[in-house]
Amino acid sequence: MTRDVVTVAPDTPLKDVARLLVANGISGVPVCGANGEVLGVVSEADILRREEGFSPELARPIAWLVDKLDGELGKIGARTAGEAMTAPALTVRPTQHASEVARLMVDHMINRVPVVSGDKLVGIVSRADLVRAFTRSDAEIEREIRQEVLLELMLLPPGEVDVSVENGRVVLSGRVGTREDAELLERCVRRIPGVLDVEAELGWTHDDSRRGRRVESGRT
Repeated sequence: MTRDVVTVAPDTPLKDVARLLVANGISGVPVCGANGEVLGVVSEADILRREEGFSPELARPIAWLVDKLDGELGKIGARTAGEAMTAPALTVRPTQHASEVARLMVDHMINRVPVVSGDKLVGIVSRADLVRAFTRSDAEIEREIRQEVLLELMLLPPGEVDVSVENGRVVLSGRVGTREDAELLERCVRRIPGVLDVEAELGWTHDDSRRGRRVESGRT
């Protein structure tokens, strides 16, 4: 995701929003409140609705047309980002898998989606970001797994789990503490951008406190 996000306030004039889109070469911007919460998104399509010049008075005699427009009439006379924005905004969490985000964009025909932690904006993901993620080298992916997942997240000593990556396919082999650890490790690796598949050949050792001994178990 991109962390340095161009945003606008609800009272930003729509003409200023249009200038921002052109100047930054982007198709939409999040509309954020005073505390960084995402209120909505203004896209090129929202601005084009304003420029269509359709008169709401023409639609009043046609009830079915008003129903089909589903709130779009208000956008035609919009002057600010808050009046033109699509709300509530579709958002994703930082932990969501790239494939989930891609599916959301395709299903809703959007080019970018805000990333939020709680309700606060922390970044934005575009279709271009997702494409770039899948061009990462196997060496980059392996380095991230070893450093950020095995060492920093799972707190596993070097050599406990072996990692190999080929054409985005990851093979994990070795032993972790519990079955839950093995399942967590696989889930975390699957979420790494550029990972296409994961084969986990992991065993685990857990304490059987009722019998006071250690139990060796199988693979995931």
